[in-house]
Amino acid sequence: MKKQYISASILMILIGVICFVSGKNFLSLKDLGPIYPSESLTEVKMLSDYFDDIKGSNVDTEIYVFKGTTNGGKVLILGGTHGNEPSGYLSAITIIENIKVDVGEVFVIPYTNHSGMTHNDPQEASPQYLHIEAKNGLRTFRYGSRASNPIDQWPDPDVYIHASSGQQLSGSETRNINRAYPGKINGTPTEKAAFAITEMIKKEDINLTFDLHEASPEYPVINATVSHEKGMSIAANGMFEIQMKGIEMSLEPSPTNLHGLTHRELGDYTETIPLLMETANASQGRLRGKTNEELALTGKDDCYVKSANLGFLYVPYDEKGHPIEERVARHLQGIQEYIKAYNDEYPNKQIISNNIPTYEELFINAKEEELGGKQLGKFLY
Repeated sequence: MKKQYISASILMILIGVICFVSGKNFLSLKDLGPIYPSESLTEVKMLSDYFDDIKGSNVDTEIYVFKGTTNGGKVLILGGTHGNEPSGYLSAITIIENIKVDVGEVFVIPYTNHSGMTHNDPQEASPQYLHIEAKNGLRTFRYGSRASNPIDQWPDPDVYIHASSGQQLSGSETRNINRAYPGKINGTPTEKAAFAITEMIKKEDINLTFDLHEASPEYPVINATVSHEKGMSIAANGMFEIQMKGIEMSLEPSPTNLHGLTHRELGDYTETIPLLMETANASQGRLRGKTNEELALTGKDDCYVKSANLGFLYVPYDEKGHPIEERVARHLQGIQEYIKAYNDEYPNKQIISNNIPTYEELFINAKEEELGGKQLGKFLY
């Protein structure tokens, strides 16, 4: 009898330890780590400043604001719309930590769907973290999910009905913020977050909005910019300059019959000009091999090399892969070229900034052994 009590006590202690470690790990997933803004930072706002209903929730998120000494236009940069697309939020963080604004205002949201950054997709074998050696030491970044955390919003319906259009989509899309715009004031947490971003754009009179994404190499819209029709002249002129720098980029019009996306709804429901950019991320694809942190950072994958040789992909793929430096550099160079094109078209609403790394600095000038996070780390703190 005494042995049974001892065994039961030991078992309870073990269960307690397991619960403690698991709980601690679960809570740590909500900590996305520090960001070190440049000296040009004016203030940090919260998304809930524009829609109080999300205050204190897991969809509330930081907005970094940089104001120049001269008034001008306003640009919004959305990173982390999908947490499993790391070049999106790493591009936004790189801007936050380096930018100097002279004219106009720059608003950056590194984790647009904050809830989606606090979990990932275990069935996809996704890594939980990415590690990059930065100027002041090792930085740890979350590898999140395409959708909001089910702890914040559950259950998914069988069919998701987009609030403003009535379009019917798969039920899992109810937690995808890029199917929720322009949002819904009394909707789900994801719809409320989209509503708050739409309200922010309206209240701040944002002129130009960038949404930074990645896609699997077999996805047709890849290494591309998608533009609302009212931004096509800016997108075309900017893309010409991008291509002149040796960066392959295609231009896609925003479909009028596909609802909920930034490049459609923000263009329809606000005055902003929305542009969405896609890069090639092997760790998202269905044809990939081993899924791990190395794949997310280097983009090297033998399965994708074979797929490219078989003609299955929409982007060139060889043994060099598509490292994080290339993917971030495409976003950063794209933002800079499209802003220049915007300035040419709207000279009375200039947005002028500097110190954002270029494609050449971040990718072309790097040695091959420096890619996969090391070169990017030189621009992070």
